[in-house]
Amino acid sequence: MKKPQLLAPAGSLKKLKIAFKYGADAVYIGLPAYSLRAKTDFDLKSIKAGIDYAHKLGKKVYITINIFAYNRHFKLLPQYLKQIKKYQPDAIIVSDPGVLAMVKKILPQMAIHLSTQMNTLNYEAVKFWQKQGVSRIILGREASLKDIIEIHKKVPKMELEIFVHGAMCMSYSGRCYLSAWQSGRSANLGLCTQPCRWNYKVYLEEELRPGEMIPIETDQNGTYIMNSKDLNLMAHLADLIKAGLISFKIEGRTKSIYYLAVAVRAYRQAIDLITPKTKNQKAQKQNLKLLEQELNKIDNRGYTTGFLLGNESYNREEFKTSKAMSDWEFVGEIIKTQKSQKAQKQIIYIRPHNALDAGEEVEIITPNNTYKTKFKEFFSEKGKSLAKIRGGTEDVYQVEISSKYDIVDMSLIRKKK
Repeated sequence: MKKPQLLAPAGSLKKLKIAFKYGADAVYIGLPAYSLRAKTDFDLKSIKAGIDYAHKLGKKVYITINIFAYNRHFKLLPQYLKQIKKYQPDAIIVSDPGVLAMVKKILPQMAIHLSTQMNTLNYEAVKFWQKQGVSRIILGREASLKDIIEIHKKVPKMELEIFVHGAMCMSYSGRCYLSAWQSGRSANLGLCTQPCRWNYKVYLEEELRPGEMIPIETDQNGTYIMNSKDLNLMAHLADLIKAGLISFKIEGRTKSIYYLAVAVRAYRQAIDLITPKTKNQKAQKQNLKLLEQELNKIDNRGYTTGFLLGNESYNREEFKTSKAMSDWEFVGEIIKTQKSQKAQKQIIYIRPHNALDAGEEVEIITPNNTYKTKFKEFFSEKGKSLAKIRGGTEDVYQVEISSKYDIVDMSLIRKKK
């Protein structure tokens, strides 16, 4: 079984480095003006730095230019593409045919990936895009496993990719206009305000009684009738590989570094677990279950397999709340480690993101392991002993722990709520 690529989101240079540290083979990034995630921290300078960083590691970077473009976007796009050409990314992700044509003109040797926004769901569409010079298609999220298998058989030379984890849009392949109508901010330009997750009160209007709005009883909070659960396909990775997919994509360029690290690590370990042939299927399934449990330790709205199996009916939405929740809280990142003068001890430097008390049980997450421990006390940069630290600043604190833990820079800390 050939090992597929693990493609991670990166909303900043820091997140790009985290993604690679925790096992991603490639990342997708973009400038806010041309990307479906306008709230990201990349500019041309950091894009170049990210590509250089990735290539030194032997990793890949894909640039998203996947908005549905208006005339005004083409005034600066040629200049942007000429600059991007100098940085030598590994592919451009597009959705708009006009953008596709311009990319082919200015970057004729560049690999072009077709965004999921183009909702490609059948082999004839795949053949069409293949003739347009597209080398990879990110299939629409409405594609079932049966559809994917047939598409691969009909067009075996086309690279196929799908999203395997992350937030789901309630609209067809993410092509939603609710935000544009209600907030004046278009989801198709990366500015979605997520009105599908707002709290609505729902009414019925009977045909012979126009104007008489009959409330549908839920509770005092209304209902979240369009609030999709999050996608989670970890249990089906082996079937997806057999179906012909060569890349698994995680959603979340605006998510936290904790979300990114845990999701990427879980899928990295799952892919590495299932791709070698093994006779011990029972042990493999048990280990996969443990990795699935890791995904419950990051915020989510409940999980769904979406349209992959075609049989979830009304189980794709979470009607009671739109909040993303888990029982675990990200409390800090480790930015530096050093040896202690004490035997069998090491010093770690923590930048807290939330409150943490001395004596609380925590888990330290590294790219390869998770360690349970307690911190006896914290020390400020001036050496003052502290019983509690809080997030919200750039302050860094020192902690002494056992040297038996293999802690590295960019390790993260979490605790149970």
